[in-house]
Amino acid sequence: MLDYSALAALATVIRVGSFERAARALHVTPSAVSQRVRLLEDRVGCALVIRDQPCRATETGRRLCQHVDQVQLLEQDLHGSLPALATQDAPRATLSVAVNADSLATWLAPAIAAFAAEHPVLMEVAVDDQDHTAEWLRNGTVLAAVTSTARPASGCHSRPLGAMRYLAAASPAFMQRYFPEGAGADSLAQAPSLVFNLKDTLQERWVRRLCHRHVDLPRHMLPSPQAFATAALAGMGWGLHPQALIAPYLADGTLVELLPDSALDVPLYWHTARASSGLLDKLSNAIVTAAHAALLAA
Repeated sequence: MLDYSALAALATVIRVGSFERAARALHVTPSAVSQRVRLLEDRVGCALVIRDQPCRATETGRRLCQHVDQVQLLEQDLHGSLPALATQDAPRATLSVAVNADSLATWLAPAIAAFAAEHPVLMEVAVDDQDHTAEWLRNGTVLAAVTSTARPASGCHSRPLGAMRYLAAASPAFMQRYFPEGAGADSLAQAPSLVFNLKDTLQERWVRRLCHRHVDLPRHMLPSPQAFATAALAGMGWGLHPQALIAPYLADGTLVELLPDSALDVPLYWHTARASSGLLDKLSNAIVTAAHAALLAA
């Protein structure tokens, strides 16, 4: 049998980032937390914690933490069906999900917030490009993910959410400076673009569709959808923005599209681990409902 007090200590260290904070959360001494983790490492036969600032889980440690999260979800389900087992100091279950920043900045955050306000959970939300969030689920780091990949990983379910519409936009002054005769391969090769990070290929995809070839784009890197809009308004560059985020700026003319009727629609999907729970199912229903209200029908 697994030592669940030791597993709880491990999971708490990883969640809060240090042995000292974990000790305060568990109401024990730091040496007690350290001893529990060390005994667990001795039994498993490998390191479970990278003792850094903050502490991080090794591959094996991450798998054990995921197991603890799943057990907590199952316990919450049991408390729901057998209320006599529930206690006032029962820990909240942790639900870990990976999402893309644009969804989080528009339709997704209100859905997650409303769900967490009504259920005994602690949300852990990781942000990555929608083309890469599925990997978080595939390697067991999270229990669910918003991704652009339709086909689910082994052991997972997939549900369509709809498509997020992106518009290539910039300020009128930027348009006048770099695209006085319209956007084309030559002008795009000179005009600074905005990208979220090195994984962000939306701008490249839009340009390839427009020009029918690859164009090397000068780029500023800004890992925030809101910063994208702020930078575009200031004339820093052009980028692909969620339509919902920049609609007010398009309406008042402070941002304009590089090319009308050239939207890029990105289909999104909700992937969940197949061995789910009642709480995860309820989160899934909340996410799908919010997506169908906010996104385009795929």
